[in-house]
Amino acid sequence: MLPPLRNTFPLFNRIKTLFIISTSHSLSTIPTSQFDEKKQTFFNPITVTETLHCYTNDWQKALEFFNWVEKDCNFTHTTDTYNRIIDILGKFFEFDTSWDLIHRMKANPLSLPNHTTFRIMFKRYVSAHLVNEAISTYRRLGDFGLLDQTSYCNLIDSLCEYKHVIEAQELCFGNGNGNVDEFSVSDTKIYNMILRGWFKMAWWSKCREFWEEMDRKGVRKDLHSYSIYMDIMCKGGKPWKAVKLYKEMKSKGMKLDVVAYNTALRAIGLSEGVDFSVRVYREMRESGVEPNIVTCNTIIKLLCTNSRVREAYALLNQMSKKGCMPDVITYHCFFGSLGKPKEILRLFDYMIESGVQPRMDTYVMLLRKFGRWGFLRPVFMVWNKMEELGCSPDNNAYNALIDALIEKGMLDVARKYDEEMLTKGLSSKPRAELGTKLAEGESDSR
Repeated sequence: MLPPLRNTFPLFNRIKTLFIISTSHSLSTIPTSQFDEKKQTFFNPITVTETLHCYTNDWQKALEFFNWVEKDCNFTHTTDTYNRIIDILGKFFEFDTSWDLIHRMKANPLSLPNHTTFRIMFKRYVSAHLVNEAISTYRRLGDFGLLDQTSYCNLIDSLCEYKHVIEAQELCFGNGNGNVDEFSVSDTKIYNMILRGWFKMAWWSKCREFWEEMDRKGVRKDLHSYSIYMDIMCKGGKPWKAVKLYKEMKSKGMKLDVVAYNTALRAIGLSEGVDFSVRVYREMRESGVEPNIVTCNTIIKLLCTNSRVREAYALLNQMSKKGCMPDVITYHCFFGSLGKPKEILRLFDYMIESGVQPRMDTYVMLLRKFGRWGFLRPVFMVWNKMEELGCSPDNNAYNALIDALIEKGMLDVARKYDEEMLTKGLSSKPRAELGTKLAEGESDSR
């Protein structure tokens, strides 16, 4: 049974209103006077940033809105709103435009670029595998007064996050031109980033090798090091070894934080069962460590995976009473385990009404699930809700919808959506049913 609904967040209502207004007309033709009295209500950094988020998968519309709200509504962009649009542009490799905006930021004392600005640039360059450009950006940061240890760590972290850990390790420890001598690479934080980088690549032997190398070099392993390596053991299919690490930490008298406990909860749940995880949860609370949303989500996922959905619902009911509000991941745990479309849709509606907004991967998860089951009506219900809430579908959402339509033989409708996504600059996958399959021997590298 679901808990009683809370009021939805008033912020979202303002964002939704702004989104509807700004997309129901050609943005350049909306008279400024229409907003004169309500400008302060609509246009503040929070609502502008959240509205830009609605255009995450449509950079042209995002940039049009960004410029419109500044020129037509006299809104002064902040560093945060600039950072949001730069992130969207970087997703579509619009790096020249991003740099134009960064230079605009530099000219305004109210919106100077900060470490987050260039962390975004590092992230977008590296995710596009433009490693040299990311390093070149780092070397330009002296022009912005940001060539420091924080920026260096952000660069290394971005390389590790997007599976360029070999380049990160060379940059930190290599003897070539990439090494940056003025910043320390011997502290535990850098080693933890590299360790997590091997983890992201799922290169388990390298993880073990680097873990042992830390011992050989005398690097002090901290709580974060152990938490990462416990996670490595879990994801590497050896949760019992993660439990062994947890016990080793306890025997060394290390004071565990909520992150370490959360990893231990998952490891113990996988190796010994969810009931043992609940015991550790109680031990955690008794030791004075307050659970967070990840703690609750971990237990809910373990319960759902073990077909104990009713107990998972009971925990969902208790979360708000314990000051731990459910988030979108909480509901993902249920969506992944429930087997009835009506129950999933009811929970989906409840999630939205309670103020938890779906992410794009939420929509994609449900579109694929219903499409795989052959239920087209729920597919369109989810799609329509996505559009109603002002979310611009990405290529994964389009592909999930098109696959569901093809499965049902609705080729004309599928072709319409395939063409629509191409006009938005999104990549569709070749499909023989739509006549888009590559001919034998033809390369897609054109």
